Amino acid sequence: MAEDDGLDCLDLLEETPAILRGLIRELSHDDAHWKPASDRFSVAEVLAHLSHSEGHCYRMRVDLFLNEELPEFEEDDAQMYLDLYRDADAEGSFDHFEEQRGTNIEFLRTLPRSAGGRKAMHKVAGEITLQQMLHEWAMHDLGHIRQIAELVRARMHWQAAGRLGEFYQLRP
Repeated sequence: MAEDDGLDCLDLLEETPAILRGLIRELSHDDAHWKPASDRFSVAEVLAHLSHSEGHCYRMRVDLFLNEELPEFEEDDAQMYLDLYRDADAEGSFDHFEEQRGTNIEFLRTLPRSAGGRKAMHKVAGEITLQQMLHEWAMHDLGHIRQIAELVRARMHWQAAGRLGEFYQLRP
């Protein structure tokens, strides 16, 4: 449901930590660090990415939207930070993400809907609004929720389902 008096996407963004907590609740350390292939992310790496991007991409951009006229944004590239994510502690990364997200949502809920019209210049996408970035942020969350869900499916449930697992196409 859309909120008439506030910015879009805040309810979904607020729910992301709870959704993720439900998905990762039963993972062991080894499960969180399991990778389906060497070129794929583990759950721990995805959580480290979410924690890092929460402050170093999204919150930073929100602040620039609000404090500058037409700030310029570089493209965000998770591949640039692979070394930072590689040995991440899943629980620590998640806790940091959850704390940052709570702070960010609390702040975003204080903004009037008109703040969503603030503009920035993205080096690849061109002119964007804060509202558009909030929708992209929601898409980013949903993509990583799906990614973690697929990793959990493959690691925790596929083999345990026995022959019934053969009916599923996994893409972790």
